[in-house]
Amino acid sequence: MRLKLLRRRLSISAPRMIVRSRLPWPVRWAIVALVFGFSAALSLWAFEFGKSIAGLDRDAKEELAKLRVEVAQLREERERAISTANTAESLLKTEKAAQEKLAQQTAVVEAENLALKSDLGFFERLLPANTSEGLSVRSLQAEVKVPGQVRFQLLLMQAGKAPPEFQGRYEVTLSGVLDGKPWSMPQPGGAKSLQLKQYLRVEGIVDHPPQAVVKAVLVRVMDMNGGVKATQTVKL
Repeated sequence: MRLKLLRRRLSISAPRMIVRSRLPWPVRWAIVALVFGFSAALSLWAFEFGKSIAGLDRDAKEELAKLRVEVAQLREERERAISTANTAESLLKTEKAAQEKLAQQTAVVEAENLALKSDLGFFERLLPANTSEGLSVRSLQAEVKVPGQVRFQLLLMQAGKAPPEFQGRYEVTLSGVLDGKPWSMPQPGGAKSLQLKQYLRVEGIVDHPPQAVVKAVLVRVMDMNGGVKATQTVKL
């Protein structure tokens, strides 16, 4: 009986045996991960070593150095461009200021030209067709600008081709009504000095009491000795 059991165990018809691992599965996964990590590290080392042998690191360093030089050059060019732009902006501002100043000067010149044209028209209207020798008041204009002030303008002329220079004085006298009574007043400060060769334009303002009603303005031109050389009266 024992011999039969021994044969059955040693024969093909013996029962199957299952061999089980004593290591748990987390440990096995850790071992597998460790093996893969070691393999990856080894592969990376082999790659870097091969790269150094092939000279790829040297080329990369040289390329990086070139790129750094190019970046420095680009920065320098950018700084120059910014400086040029700032200079151009400053020049534009200067040119704009110069244009504005030129426009102001042009406006002043145009105003002066208009004044000269006005003076020329004034003189042309006052020039007589026939002139006689001596000094004369060719025109006298006066107007009340504001109460208490009279603005006057007169033109003095000496006829002749080469008249001698005249030196003298002129006096402006206002006349009218004040408080219902006749009133007159010479310009404050007395007679004013003047000198002319052929013609002279004189203008000014005479202050008077605001209550006075000015009806006429008289101008007298005198020589240095007080002799009256010319007079002119205009009514307002």
